[in-house]
Amino acid sequence: MGPVLALARADVALFLANRRALLVSLVAPILIAAFFGAVLGGAPKKPSRVPLAVTNLDASAVAAKIVAAMKADETFAIEEAAEPAARARVREGKARAAVVIPPGFGEAAAAGFFRPDGAKPEIAILYDPSQAVTLSLVKGLLAQHAMQAVSSAAFGPEMGPKAIEASRRELAASRTVDEATRRDLGTLFDAVERLQLRERAPGDGQAASGKAMPGFTMPFATKDEAVTSGAGRRYNAYSHAFAGMAVQFILFMGIEAGMALLLMRRQGLWKRLRAAPVSRAALLASRVASGTVIAFGLLLAIYAAAVAVFGVRIEGSAAGFALVGFAFSVLTASFGLLVASLGRTPEATRGIAVVATLLLVMLGGAWVPTFVFPDWLQAATLAVPTRWAIDGLEAATWRGLGFGTALVPAAGLLAAAAACAAIAIARFRWEE
Repeated sequence: MGPVLALARADVALFLANRRALLVSLVAPILIAAFFGAVLGGAPKKPSRVPLAVTNLDASAVAAKIVAAMKADETFAIEEAAEPAARARVREGKARAAVVIPPGFGEAAAAGFFRPDGAKPEIAILYDPSQAVTLSLVKGLLAQHAMQAVSSAAFGPEMGPKAIEASRRELAASRTVDEATRRDLGTLFDAVERLQLRERAPGDGQAASGKAMPGFTMPFATKDEAVTSGAGRRYNAYSHAFAGMAVQFILFMGIEAGMALLLMRRQGLWKRLRAAPVSRAALLASRVASGTVIAFGLLLAIYAAAVAVFGVRIEGSAAGFALVGFAFSVLTASFGLLVASLGRTPEATRGIAVVATLLLVMLGGAWVPTFVFPDWLQAATLAVPTRWAIDGLEAATWRGLGFGTALVPAAGLLAAAAACAAIAIARFRWEE
C-alpha cells in the first residue's frame, strides 16, 4: 500500500506543479458554467426587451392606443417604421418581428367584437423564423393590448353605435347562427346601446372598462409571415447550425496548426529554416497562407455537404459568402499563429487554446443564439469576431442579403486577423 500512496502523491504533486494545466482545469468549467448560467437563468433580473418594429397604417384612436400601450410595455423595444423598412429590419436580424396594423383596423375591430362569424381585420406579424419563439410572445402581448383598446372603443360613444349597427345587419343576414343565440345577441346589443346612450359624468369609472365580456369573440386576427430571403422560401435551421459548427471546428483546425508550429520549433526545424535567405515575416506569412487555404477549403467542403444533404442554400450574395468565408479563414490561420507564438509547449498550450476557442464560439452564438443573451452580453458580443463570421454566413444563406452586408463583418474579421498576425510576428520564438 505504501508504494501506491507514494506514487499517487507524486502524480498529484506533478499535476499541481503544472500551473497552466491546473488553471485550465479550474477556469474552463467555471467560465462555461457562468456563461450558460447567465444565458439560461442565474439570479433574478430584468428580462431583455424584444426589439420590435411597428407599422401603423390606421389613423384611428384605437390603433394609436395599441401602439402607445406597446411602447409603454417593458417587454418591447418599439421602433416605428414604414412597412418596407420594418420588413428589412426583420430580414437583417435587427428586429425580432414587425407588427403591421392595416388601414381601417380600429373601426373594423370594434365591429368584430360582436360578430358571431364573418371576416375580421388582420394584423400582420412579420417574424424572424430563426427566433420563432418570439412569435408567440408578440401575439400574446399584442392580443392583450389590442383587446383593451378595442373593447374601450366598442363600448364608447364614438365607434360603438356604428359597430352595433353593423353587427345587427350581419346577424340578420347570418345563416349559421341559431335562433336562441340570435335572440340573446339582440338583447346584448340593446343593452350595449343603452350603455352608450347613458349620460355619464366626466371621470366616471363605469365608462369603457376595457375588459372583454363573456361570449365576445376576438375582434381581430393575425397573419403570420416568416421573413426569409423571399416569398415562399422557408427557414432552414441547418443554416444556423452549419454556420456555428463550421466556425467552431475550423478554429480547432487553427489550434492544430499552431500545435504543429510548436512541434517544429521543438524539433529545431525553424532554426534550420532561418539559415535560408528568407525573412522571419516571410516564413510566418507562408504559414498564414497555407492555413488560409486549408481553412477556406474546409469551409467550402462543409457547406457543400450542407447544400447536398441538408438543403442549405446561398440565397443571398455568393460573392459576399466567399468574402466572409475568406476573411474568417485568414483569421483562423492568424489565430493559429498567435497560439504558437504565445505558447511554450504543445502540451501546455493546447488546453488554454481550446478554452479560448470555446469562449469565442459560445459568445459568437454558435451554440446558443445571441438573442437569448442578456442585454449587456449581446452588446459585448458585437466585439467578438466569431459573431461577425456567423452573422455574415447567415446573411448570405437563409437571410438572402446582398454583397454590401458582407463588407462590415469581413472588414472586422480581417482587422482581427491583422492584429493576431502582428502580435504573433512580434512575439514568435524560434528556438525551444
